Amino acid sequence: MVKLAAFPFPFLIFDLSKKLTMKKYSDMLAKIATVYQLPGILPAWQRENKKIVFTNGCFDLIHRGHVDYLSKAASLGDVLVVGLNTDASVQRLKGMTRPIQDEQSRAMIMASFFFVDLVVFFDDDTPYELIKRIQPDILVKGSDYHPEDIVGYDILMAKHGHIKTISFVEGFSTSNIINKIKMED
Repeated sequence: MVKLAAFPFPFLIFDLSKKLTMKKYSDMLAKIATVYQLPGILPAWQRENKKIVFTNGCFDLIHRGHVDYLSKAASLGDVLVVGLNTDASVQRLKGMTRPIQDEQSRAMIMASFFFVDLVVFFDDDTPYELIKRIQPDILVKGSDYHPEDIVGYDILMAKHGHIKTISFVEGFSTSNIINKIKMED
């Protein structure tokens, strides 16, 4: 039997592990942007002819339905950009008790998904101005929308882009989770 020698510098293993962890953390944070950072990000993707997919939402309490939806959206192109409603925007849309999680927490969770390439905050009630700036090739929303009713439809049609809808996973929604928690109180 071969006896393995002890690693002579165990502190190097710890140091390497710490550096890898910090790199992954900084890589995740680098995927969170403001609209003002887009001019430094989008041109590289466009030069590489990457097909940009865009979707948006509040993504307050992440659940299986979100993961299914986002991963399917990502598979439609080369990069997935997620427009994330700010806290103020969520409150206007959903009421004063929302969001459950603050925008920084929601952005970090979104950015932690390997299939999400960029998370961009928007403060408007709709992502129209953000879609105008990004000029995605594919715009994705849930199948509860008719394509022509999706915000940004006109922008995508003018550039000969595509509108795609994705079916939801039945029984999974943030509202269902909140109601279930309320019933258990």
